[in-house]
Parts: sequence; structure tokens; C-alpha cells
Amino acid sequence: MKEHRTDGSGAVEQPGAKRSKRFEALDNRPVNEDGFAKEWPEVGLVAMDGPNDPEPSVRVEDGTVVEMDGREREEFDFIDHFIADYAIDSERAEEALAADTVEFARKLVDVRTPREEIVELATAMTPAKLAAVVSELNTLEMMMALQKMRTRKTPGNQAHVTNVKDHPVLIAADAAEAALRGFDEIETTVGVTRYAPFNALAQTVGAQAARGGMLTQCAVEEATELELGMKGFTGYAETVSVYGTESVFKDGDDTPWSKAFLASGYASRGLKMRFTSGSGSEVNMGQAEGKSMLYLETRCVLVTKGCGVQGLQNGGISCIAIPTAVPSGVRGVLAENLITTMVDLEVASGNDQTFSHSHKRQMARTVPQLLAGTDLIFSGYSSVPNYDDMFAGSNFDSYDYDDYNVIQRDLKVDGGLRPVDEADAIRVRNTAAKALQTVFRDLGFPRITDEEIEAATYADGSDDMPDRNQAEDLDAASELMESEITGADIATILEENGFEEMAENLLGILKERVSGDYLQTSAILDEEFNVISAVNDPNDYQGPGTGYRLGGERWEEIKDIRQAFDPEEI
Repeated sequence: MKEHRTDGSGAVEQPGAKRSKRFEALDNRPVNEDGFAKEWPEVGLVAMDGPNDPEPSVRVEDGTVVEMDGREREEFDFIDHFIADYAIDSERAEEALAADTVEFARKLVDVRTPREEIVELATAMTPAKLAAVVSELNTLEMMMALQKMRTRKTPGNQAHVTNVKDHPVLIAADAAEAALRGFDEIETTVGVTRYAPFNALAQTVGAQAARGGMLTQCAVEEATELELGMKGFTGYAETVSVYGTESVFKDGDDTPWSKAFLASGYASRGLKMRFTSGSGSEVNMGQAEGKSMLYLETRCVLVTKGCGVQGLQNGGISCIAIPTAVPSGVRGVLAENLITTMVDLEVASGNDQTFSHSHKRQMARTVPQLLAGTDLIFSGYSSVPNYDDMFAGSNFDSYDYDDYNVIQRDLKVDGGLRPVDEADAIRVRNTAAKALQTVFRDLGFPRITDEEIEAATYADGSDDMPDRNQAEDLDAASELMESEITGADIATILEENGFEEMAENLLGILKERVSGDYLQTSAILDEEFNVISAVNDPNDYQGPGTGYRLGGERWEEIKDIRQAFDPEEI
């Protein structure tokens, strides 16, 4: 049979050959704008079960792991050393490795097996053993396991709040609306690095206009991020990255020990901390050592565990296009989320960077985490149009709010968001913008005009905003960073100028920094500043009638979408 080459889209390369109109139509579908690759295990371009992945093994002598996943201790790289010494329970490691892989996988799915029983052995398993266990599960079984294994019973969500102009007034307004819509955490970043103090300040001020208990972060260079937190302009961080091969780790002038030291710096100052990893980063940097993405990501998970950090942002993240280009890649992303929960860490489960032109494929990537529920289903739902998302766009953005709310309602699933009325959104956006105007005025920063207030109140995105004098803003932002102004000063300004509720909300966050209660695993805050975490809200799912059940006021809230008519009024 004559072999026909294709151009990668499936179209036959035969100049002048008559085309099937159906295939021509298919070629023009959005999904065919995506990139797809065949597996290439030698460079790590394989999602799971790579032929070069090590076989699970462990040997312990006098409490020390002396052999792990086929390597003797003298052959360990620094990731192996760190995992062996700090991340796995050496007392139970040999027992855990002796457990039948398939039987343990079945326990993950078995509703009669409590979560605690899984965690006891999973936290003693090596990277290869954990990867082998989850590889026995199909996608539906992984979803069933994830429903049981997430650390906190109540699912939550996180949003991006950014814009291409780094416009502080728009950031404040968008932060207020994101808080109103139900996000537990919101994060910003910058287009221009020196804008970071203004973006962090604007987001934190704006978030207080809608409700109490909002946690905020500004994703920038680590030292700056820590300093912003110490000033009280942010409350958590998650952009401290870890990697699955020693060579990639060293590219950032880092080791697991330096990351552990940095994490302790955040925690000692009352800042909630997650690390970030995600399948594909080692492939992207050409240093995957021929191992599968899931195996390398499992090493990242265990480094995080060994550092004593409460959670991990993973699920592909900024390299999501790499795992989703190969077979079983979306399943592999789900697997890395599951492994994170198996070792008792909070998981912010990705869905945070756009990877496909196909809306159907975008939904398929999110469905497993949405239906199973995770600690934070998105580690960045874009609360703004994706053209304004400085995290390179999200799998869902502000144009998808109505779809997302309807899907929650259709399936009776809690995706962490709530429908909102237009009038309420306008109100909180306006309040946030005016509050920031007052803060800038009292601090002597470049004036925020009434025109900017009006624009931000009703804006869809930065295209609707007047430009600011960037040079003046950057000078003032540097002045803010170099000053002794703290979040307490901002709360005082708000209180003295009639924004008493916002001042109380900000002060409440600062008080939590002192108590440290939200450093518990998987901690978020409700509107009354009650900590909801794996400690006081542990996931106790063991089948029907147990675990998190959507009902009561929360179900009434989700049902009440703005598009639904009341048949009694017709």
C-alpha cells in the first residue's frame, strides 16, 4: 500500500489531489489549531509510564534510606537525597513498597477505605511507587480518588486579577468583583516589574470592598514577593518553583534546601505558602533525563512535602501545552493533582493557563477537577478578559462566568463561584476604585481621577481605561516599596475616610498574619475570618451520604442564576 505523508493536521500531502470536503471542514476546526506530538520517551515527551522510568524499590538501614527506585545512596542526586531524608516515612517505607500496587490503587477508589489509611502508606512511598499506583487508574477512577483524597472537605477556587496596562484602579475594581463572585484567593502579577507594589496594594485594597477574608498575592520575583508580604500588602505566595531533575533545579541557582529555607522565611512572617511545579517543565528545558513527566512531577511533589510546605500548585501550569500535546496528557495532569493529595498536601489544581483553541477541549481539561472538587479548582481562573491576563491567559476567563455558573447549577456541583447581580458588581467596583483613590491621595501618590473611577466601575478590560502617566506611577511605586508604609497604615487611611468596613476587613487579614492559623494545610478564610482548613474541615468522604454535600444556602445561591425566570410571575 502506498504511504501518504501528512502535514501534521491529517491532510494528505498530494499536490492537486481532490480533497474530501468533510476533512477540509475538519481541518478548519479550532482543535486543529492546537499542537499535538507523538511520544518521544528519550527526551521525556511521554506523559506517564515512560519506558525509562525506574522500577519502585527501597531499602532502609538503621532508619536511613540507602536505596530508592533502583539507585544506591552513593548514586543519589540531590533530589533523591532530599526525598529520602525528609519526604518519606522511612519507618514504613519498606512496608509501603511491598504493598501490592493494584490493590493499593483499588483502595484509592474504594469508598470504604478512609482517606487516613491511604495517607499513612502513601507518605512512605517513593516517587516511582506513587506514579505506578496512580497509573493503574483510569480517568474516572482518578476523579473518584481525588474526591476522597483532597485535604479540605469544602472545595474552593482562585482567580487572576491583572491587566496589560498594570492599571491600579482597574485592578482594584476587578479584585472587588472577583471577591464578590466567591473566589477564596486572588493573585496579580505585572507587565512592568516595578509596578509590583502598586498592583499588590490595589488588589488588596479592592478585595476588601466585597467581603472579608480575601487572601491575595502578587506573583513576582521571590525576594520582592516576600517583602510585599512582610509589608502586609499580600497574604500568601505560591510561585516558588521546584523541578524534577537536578539539572533544571540548578538552572535557577536553587536546591531543595534553599527552597526549604525560603519557605520558612514566608511561614515565619505569617504568609501562607504553596510551591509551584507542573508536568512538562523539564521537557521544556531539555533536561528531562528521558523520564516521564509524571515520574518527574512526583519528585516535585515529594520535594514540596519534604520542605514542610502546606501545598502545591500543579497540573501542568505554565507548561500545560506540553503534557496536553501527547497521549494521556490530560490524564497525567489529573494524576499529578491526585498524588499531591495522597501525600496530604493542599492542591491548587491548575486550569490556570490556556492551552487549546477548542472550547470543548478546554472544558474536558477542567471537568475532572471541577467534578471531583479540589482545594482550589483553578490556580487562576481569569477574572478578566484573557487579553488582560498577564499570566498568559487562563483556561476560563471573565467571559465564561455565566457558563461556569450554569454548569455548577446543571450538575449540582460546587465550583467555588456564585452568580452575582450586575448592580452589586457595579457597586463594589465603584467602592473599590474610590477607596484606592483615597489611599493614593493620602499617601501623596499620582492622582486618581474621577474619570478613572467611572471607567473602572463599568469597564470590561483595560481597553476601556484611560492611560496613566507610567513614569510617575513607577517612581511612586518605588517610593512605596522603600518606605515604612504597611498594611496597617492603609487600614488606618480607609477607616479615617469613611471606608470603615473595608478597614475592618483589611485589619482582619493582618490579624490572621499574627495568629498564623491560616498556615494550617489547605487554609482559606470565610467572610467572618473563620479559618477553614484540613484541620477543622477535614475531608471525610467515604461514599454516598458522606463528605462534602452541596445543599442548604450554598445550593440556593448556586441555583439563583440571573438568567432564570420565576414561573410564578408569568
